[in-house]
Amino acid sequence: MKRLLWLDVAKGLAIIVVVYFHFFRTYFEHGILPPPDWNGFLAGLTTSLRYLWLEVSGLGFHAVGVFIILSGWALMQSTARRAEQGSVDWRAWYRSRFLRLYPMYWVAHVVYVISPFTARFEKIDGRFVLSLLGLRFIDISNTFYYLNSSWWYFTLLIQFYLLFPFLFITARKLGPITYLVCACALGFFVRYLLLVVHPVDGMWVQGGLALCRLPEFALGMTLAIWDQRYPKRLERFLLNGPAFFTGVILYPGALLLYASLTTYIFVDLATGVCCFLVLVGIAGIISRAHFLARVIALAGIYSYGLYLIHQPYVIWLGLRIREQPIWSFLLIAVVTVAILTIWGMLLEKATNRLVSSLLRERPKAALSS
Repeated sequence: MKRLLWLDVAKGLAIIVVVYFHFFRTYFEHGILPPPDWNGFLAGLTTSLRYLWLEVSGLGFHAVGVFIILSGWALMQSTARRAEQGSVDWRAWYRSRFLRLYPMYWVAHVVYVISPFTARFEKIDGRFVLSLLGLRFIDISNTFYYLNSSWWYFTLLIQFYLLFPFLFITARKLGPITYLVCACALGFFVRYLLLVVHPVDGMWVQGGLALCRLPEFALGMTLAIWDQRYPKRLERFLLNGPAFFTGVILYPGALLLYASLTTYIFVDLATGVCCFLVLVGIAGIISRAHFLARVIALAGIYSYGLYLIHQPYVIWLGLRIREQPIWSFLLIAVVTVAILTIWGMLLEKATNRLVSSLLRERPKAALSS
């Protein structure tokens, strides 16, 4: 399957933003920031830029919504191309997808347990088994963020994978627009029930129940269909400026949706879309610089491994540089993201290679026995 460079760059930007956000939150919550100084033009400009940096950095968690959109896009794109060659063998599809997900997820657990320089705030107990299985929605208040809070996303992914054959067939029968409207209506209805009618732990809405994030995932699937039908038109909008400016203009309105529980029903889709438009627009610019694009695309290709392993490291380091000035933090953040990207890439490549070799060896072992 042909890879779209700009799509990998967008994934790379999204994972870098997520890693940076977790690093920033640790530093900012415990760091020492100089008091504001509005006296004089340069002092006022510096203070304004500092507050702008704080506000923009605080939005980094919206990049998770970008990942949900891109996951729907990638799954729809690859499965649709397979369907063009004949009927989809869903048993083989599930096998390949879960072999892609679980081994690296288990490796991340091992790395967390044995690796130095990681933040550890919880003990290993019975929840560890639930975490290994990806069942972090069981006893959700105690397991959802257990050990590594980023791992909640794995729970969301496996639910979408389980639902995907139904979503795929429905999207092809209804068509992209009708499917997107129906998926959004279902997702918003479930969010309304869990937020307003019968309020529950917010972790269910965040991703403990995948239907609550169905609008973003369905949007990604819809974009994949449009990209297959109108690739030049869609990429012209996404990569040549209109998407970026649209995202920037709409972002303040999306943030207003945090005002109440009723409007919060729509906030994850709205902020995810705005962040998606901005990052894809930036990816379009970066894609013109081939060397930089390929470097960031590597982070995108191996974003799964980086996502799984980064947070305990950046929390550990962030707590130890809390007295450093902002410029020093930013420099350390760049170096840290680069090192963790390489580490995550090596782990993911080694894991995939090991799984592939074991699967190839299985028939020989069976014959020899």
